[in-house]
Amino acid sequence: MCSLKSYSVCLREATLQLPTFSSNSNRKRTNVRWCSPESAMLQDFHLPMRSFEVKNRTSVDEIKSLRLITALKTPYLPDGRFDLEAYDALMHMQVLSGAEGVIVGGTTGEGQLMSWDEHIMLIGHTVNCFGGLIKVIGNTGSNSTREAIHATEQGFAVGMHAALHINPYYGKTSMEGMVAHFEAVLPMGPTIIYNVPSRTGQDIPPPVIHTVMQSANMAGVKECVGNNRIKEYTDKGIVAWSGNDDQCHDARWGHGATGVVSVASNLVPGLMRELMFEGKNSSLNAKLMPLIEWLFHEPNPVGLNTALAQLGVVRPVFRLPYVPLPLARRVEFLNIVKELGRENFVGDKDVQVLDDDDFGLVGRY
Repeated sequence: MCSLKSYSVCLREATLQLPTFSSNSNRKRTNVRWCSPESAMLQDFHLPMRSFEVKNRTSVDEIKSLRLITALKTPYLPDGRFDLEAYDALMHMQVLSGAEGVIVGGTTGEGQLMSWDEHIMLIGHTVNCFGGLIKVIGNTGSNSTREAIHATEQGFAVGMHAALHINPYYGKTSMEGMVAHFEAVLPMGPTIIYNVPSRTGQDIPPPVIHTVMQSANMAGVKECVGNNRIKEYTDKGIVAWSGNDDQCHDARWGHGATGVVSVASNLVPGLMRELMFEGKNSSLNAKLMPLIEWLFHEPNPVGLNTALAQLGVVRPVFRLPYVPLPLARRVEFLNIVKELGRENFVGDKDVQVLDDDDFGLVGRY
């Protein structure tokens, strides 16, 4: 920013010394001081996307207080493009049902199947339409630090309230490398770190979290290892959200978790809000278990995508490599909806089983 300020000063000085011309026919030009843009002078000079006057600027404490965050599904048109009409309807249901935040383009939202252009566009669209009603947390993490930096700059530039960051997956790195990776993105704004070793192949150990908690922008951890890890953090004053729907009730009321980043709240946001807001409720938690177990019988978001299609709130279109659950599982969902009550689920259409031919699978989009 200092470099940009110095550049603007040079421009002002240059403006004050514009060429002057004599009245004679030769029109001799006087000496003019000119300051070249540093971006043209310095190799690898980087112009940041983010400014210090980002709209929807949110305090870290606001993010720390969120109890129900929905990892939102991304719906598609038949050709595989985003179905923004269905997306907005899903967002509207989350707002009306009392969700306090949404993760845009996370694992559930299939950010891994998006280009970065799609990713940032969807974050910006969500902010512009719903940013005044709900906190928008953009998944701008990557196993490439360079990509994570660039995506996070863009995400905050279009107004997201916070960033979600995964540890470098597949290639992995050392503990020191994890710290360096997170420290490269934390200065940009409020940040939640996401630990899910079953997907990344590498745990984020507590010493890494304790180190990066020194950053003023570190909001907390979405933790999927389990409730003992969550308690280890909360006992030391570190904010943690359960990343496991099946454990979130006990995490919230028995282990100090602030709340949950939920997949199930795509389907039953009102019931998940009740679970997070209204005190210990083992009966409701047990009632939700068949739905949660069904959702995660196959890797997320396979079950969620199938369920939302059966409820008629999204088109039955899948971006590969995701495919719908088989017929027997779709029949099971029908029975689960009847047991919990259709009124507790999103949408207003009758739940259907759907035939195999009703689903569209898109490999190129």
